[in-house]
Order: sequence, then structure tokens, then C-alpha cells
Amino acid sequence: MAGFTHLFIPGPTNIPEQVRQAMNLPMEDMRAATFPDLTLPLFEDIKRVFKNETGRVFIYPSSGTGAWEAAMTNVLSPGDRVLMSRFGQFSHLWVDMAERLGFEVEIIDCEWGTGVPLELYAERLKADKTHRIKAIFCTQNETATGVTSDVAGCRAALDDANHPALLFVDGVSSIGSIDFRQEEWGIDCAVSGSQKGFMLPAGLGFLSVSKKALVASRTATHRRCFFSFEDMIRANDAGYFPYTPATQLLRGLRASLDLIADEGLENIFARHHRLAEGVRKAVDAWGLKLCAKAPKWHSDTVSAILVPDGIDSGDVVKRAYQAYQTSLGGGLNKVFGKVFRIGHLGWLNEVMVLASLSAAEMALLDCGVRLAPGSGVGAAIQHFRASAAVPVAKAA
Repeated sequence: MAGFTHLFIPGPTNIPEQVRQAMNLPMEDMRAATFPDLTLPLFEDIKRVFKNETGRVFIYPSSGTGAWEAAMTNVLSPGDRVLMSRFGQFSHLWVDMAERLGFEVEIIDCEWGTGVPLELYAERLKADKTHRIKAIFCTQNETATGVTSDVAGCRAALDDANHPALLFVDGVSSIGSIDFRQEEWGIDCAVSGSQKGFMLPAGLGFLSVSKKALVASRTATHRRCFFSFEDMIRANDAGYFPYTPATQLLRGLRASLDLIADEGLENIFARHHRLAEGVRKAVDAWGLKLCAKAPKWHSDTVSAILVPDGIDSGDVVKRAYQAYQTSLGGGLNKVFGKVFRIGHLGWLNEVMVLASLSAAEMALLDCGVRLAPGSGVGAAIQHFRASAAVPVAKAA
């Protein structure tokens, strides 16, 4: 078929040409004397994306799931009690991992379409007078339902209870795209991955940790090997890794971090919000609803869109791909068949978003959804024309 196949799933995302070309090079010696010239600045520059001023960052050859495991096994001990909430497929998977790794998990199940229940977190923390809870967990952006939670509110709940528990945040589909402030919000372990806001292929897991988490890791007793902080620190301090790193992905990371710095994080956050608002305007014009139950939960990186009763969202996704060469995200777990997802994060602009909406609109019509042709695309166009982006001054 002629033309491009368009990618609008919530990860992997589109790769900028500069990043793709940066990875198109012969293999290199990861033990060469010049290799630290690449790696040492990477560690510092990725900390800036997390806004981590006093801790350190680890780069693992893994997905974000590997960074999840690294955070838990390095900082916690078997049998530690952790407080977690479950409101989508990825928060569910994090709970599942914690249970399988031998932690005592206190689970709060929430309605899918909502996010971290701050009031319940506050109640549980205040009731925990003996401080049995060693960590609380927050999925900042639940990719399955298009829900963003209040990370700063989690820190406030800890502080209000005067509770010493660590704060773990899953930022796989948010960091680099949605406002995130590790130092200011007192986040101890922040997890992300290369294939979303960092505009790379999958294959790098990022873990940014606080000084408090590093101190905790020295007495934590969970077994670890591949993900060991100690092994990584010993090698990373000299600019190397304890095993073979993904050298071409690191070259791509250099290019992606340069693009992020060039645009400026605040401008990136504003761009993502503006593009997401265009998608939300389109959904309203179609007469459909988001899975997110209220505007306070709306995600600026992915929209999960409910289809009408009698329509299978899987058919919409299949039709968009087969007829219009466009990949949309399907529904997962409890929302399987009920939602389709448009990923609007990473390297994209207004016209790219309009392409995703055009394909989705045609697929919806083809699958029997009653809507006015052009209604969603038109609403997004009006929004984009009326909300010209105003760049934010970049920090020196």
C-alpha cells in the first residue's frame, strides 16, 4: 500500500529522524576509553528530565517493567508492606509484580477511569501508627484508561501523616511529556521507559532515585543480580556498565535528550496539553465519552475513548489498521472491547493528531457508529487554530 502506516498507539511512539539516524551507526566498543564521553553526560542530562537534583539515575537494557523490578528489589526487603492502588492494566501489573516478589501488598481497588485515591491513601497512612507501610505507589499515568493521577498529592498525604514511607512513581507514559518534579515532590523511585516520551525504540528502562532510596538500598535484603544498584554504581561512576549496554539506543538517547532540551520541558508539557485538548474536543463532537470519569483525571498523553453499546472497540482498531493504515490502541483487561486508545505523546504535532482523528472517525463510521462525518476533525481544527502555541522561555 502507498504512503506511511501511521502509529498512534500510546507506545512505542514515533521516532524523530534525528534520533533514528543517530542510531544508524556501526557497533562500537563499550569498553573503549572514549565511551564515558557519551555515557557520563547522559546520566546528568536524563536527571534533568526527571528534575532529580540530588539523587542519581540508572539506565537498564530493559523495558520500564525492568525498572519497576529494579526499584522494588533494591530498595525494599521481602515481606515489607506496601500500599498500592489498582485502577487499570498497568497499575494492576505493578501490584502483581509486588505480590510475586514477596511483598505484603495492601491494595486499594478503584473504579477504572479514576486514579490514585488520595483520601484513602491519607487515611491508611494516618492509621499506620507503627509505620509498617514501607512504601506507597502511584501510577502517574494509567495508559490503559487514559487517567493521570496527582503525584504531588501523594507526597502531601505522606507529609500530612508525618509518615516515613518511600514514594514510588510509575512515570512510563508521563515522564518527558507531562509535568513531573521528582525533587520538589519528594519522589524516591521514579520509573520510565525509552519508547514513549523519550521518543526511542523500546529497550531502555530508566530509574531515577533519591538519596533516601539510595540509603535504603544499602540495608534492603531482597535478592537482586542483574538490576543491582551496587553493580551499576560501581561501573556507572566510571562511565561504563556491568554488562553489555544497548549502545545504539544510548546514541539515540543522546539525540532525544538534545531534542528535549532544545524544545524545553515546559514547552513540551504545553504542547502535549494542547494536542490532547484537540483530541478531547473531537471526542465531544463525536458524542462519545472518555474512559476517564472526570476532567481531573484526563491524560495529556493518551485518550481512551468509550465506544457505544453494541460496538466492539476491537473492530474499530482493526478497521483503522486494515483500511486506513493507522494503528490505534485497543482496550485492555476490564475495558477490552469497550475502548480504543489514541496515543498523543512524543514527537507529534497538530497535523499528525488530525491524521489520527481522521482515521478513527472513518473507522467509527465504518463500524456503525452514528456521527457527523468531519465533526471530530473539525472540532480539533477549530481548537488548534484558536490556541496558537505560545512557547515558554527555557531555563538557562
